[in-house]
Amino acid sequence: MALLSLLDVHVGFGGPPVLDRLNLQIEAGERVCLLGRNGAGKTTLMRVAAGETQPDSGTVSVPDGVRLARLTQEIPDSLPGTVREIVAGGLSDADPAEDWEKDIRVDDLVARLGLPEDRAFDDLSGGLKRRCLLARALASDPGLLLLDEPTNHMDLDSILWMEEFLLERRTPLLFVTHDRAFLRRMANRILELDRGKLTSWSCDYDTYLVRKEELFEAEERQRAAFEKKLTQEEAWSRRSPGARRTKSNARMEALKRLREQRAGMRTATGSAKMEISEAERSGVRVVEVEKIAFAYPGGNPVIRDFSLNLSRGDKFGLIGPNGAGKTTLVRMLLGQLAPTSGSIKFGTKLEVVYFDQMRGQIDDSRTVAENIAGDSDTVEVQGRSRHVISYLQDFLFEPSRARSKAKVLSGGERNRLLLARLFTKPANVLVLDEPTNDLDAETLDVLEDILVDYSGTLIVVSHDRDFLDNVVTGTLVFEGDGIVTEHVGGYSDWRAEVARLAAARRSAPAKPVEAAPKGPSPAKLSNKERKELETLPARIEQLESEQADLTAQLGDPDLYKDGGARAAGLQKRLQETESEHAASLARWMELDARK
Repeated sequence: MALLSLLDVHVGFGGPPVLDRLNLQIEAGERVCLLGRNGAGKTTLMRVAAGETQPDSGTVSVPDGVRLARLTQEIPDSLPGTVREIVAGGLSDADPAEDWEKDIRVDDLVARLGLPEDRAFDDLSGGLKRRCLLARALASDPGLLLLDEPTNHMDLDSILWMEEFLLERRTPLLFVTHDRAFLRRMANRILELDRGKLTSWSCDYDTYLVRKEELFEAEERQRAAFEKKLTQEEAWSRRSPGARRTKSNARMEALKRLREQRAGMRTATGSAKMEISEAERSGVRVVEVEKIAFAYPGGNPVIRDFSLNLSRGDKFGLIGPNGAGKTTLVRMLLGQLAPTSGSIKFGTKLEVVYFDQMRGQIDDSRTVAENIAGDSDTVEVQGRSRHVISYLQDFLFEPSRARSKAKVLSGGERNRLLLARLFTKPANVLVLDEPTNDLDAETLDVLEDILVDYSGTLIVVSHDRDFLDNVVTGTLVFEGDGIVTEHVGGYSDWRAEVARLAAARRSAPAKPVEAAPKGPSPAKLSNKERKELETLPARIEQLESEQADLTAQLGDPDLYKDGGARAAGLQKRLQETESEHAASLARWMELDARK
């Protein structure tokens, strides 16, 4: 039985149709990912499917008893009420369950999603707000869940947790995402919305990429053949064929049909053509950090005992839970915030450009072009003067879109606009805070390519695992309790390193105790010291056993599904046991030598 059916659905807004008589069925057990370029109409399709927008024509059918719930792309600026009240607001009046059953469902969702039920929604972090809205969508026990960019504003631990949660629940999904790792794990079918039409791909994402490239090449060959034939017929018509001959009349009619077909064609959107305006090279040393710490007044340390040498050309990714202190560290590296202790030395000739994930640099009251060039018609890029409309076309903004107000842009278009704005400014240090949010896969590929080729220094905060693997050369990982560790490579390299260290610790034999060097005979042991010497071996063995157990737990990926709080506690306890073990071992050696 189809959970959702769209038949000949058509939606237009005055220009080419956004949804052009498309058909869609989603069956039980399917997890369908909807792909398409920014502005292609993915969110419009989701709204039509959810019943929030009525199509111009066509029908949307949902069987009786099947409820749909939708998690929107944007987090509301303000939502009054506590977490529990927000989650309970998702309960459906049509739900036949008793009130006590609904209360149990809300309690279960709040507990399983790790939500603080009595806190106000407006006081939550972006990741917790996203979890709360997901719980509200699940409260109605939907037969089909619609998710629009569900990983936006969520940290890695929360994304990994959500993947496990949704797979465990087996709820059918229709979702839009830019997160390719999330897509690969979740989708068992892919839909592509292109020029108002839907194409279904019953395969995994990597196979889809191969097949899509083959289809694109075939389409280009067909288009070239069509253009060649049209050119030939136009040349024939200009030679003034005899108008009275039946064959000539038929050929002219065929030419008219070719012209009409050509006028109705919608070409595929090309790839963005981004380039970064690079400033004069900075000095070799960009930032030198030595044992810095930072704590807000009355609070626990956000950063402690952290050192780093950031050199020209380094590309570092910052990984950690929301609220761990990534923005705080970035601000210190940029000289905007002074550390509580330690020292920071900055290099010379630094030209910094900062990408704000909240896109606060965009003025919604101005047009797209005005956000780039102000009242001017031109913009300077790489020392060259370019017309602002031409420059915006490189970022896939059509002239009509470039003259529209920024407030009408989709999330992906706003991201492209901010990139276009920032890349006009000469820089040798780029700081990008969640640059991948809402961008389509094609634009992500282009952004990755130019960042890999960028000769300056890059600091990027991102929860996109594929993006980190493809771009950065090193990672700074926020382990909890103010501890930040440095690792070579991207996200996958860091996870592999954690797994290797955990395996090595589990298999490493206990170190032999070295005999204390001979010296003058110390004083005899007291009764208390003799008793201490007798109990120390058991205590040392107990600490070694606890260390092995903690190390094994920290090497388990499932540990990080609760947002990292438990992992941070275990890491802290491991450090305590290591210190206590070292002290106990040293004490045992001292007492044994004296004995």
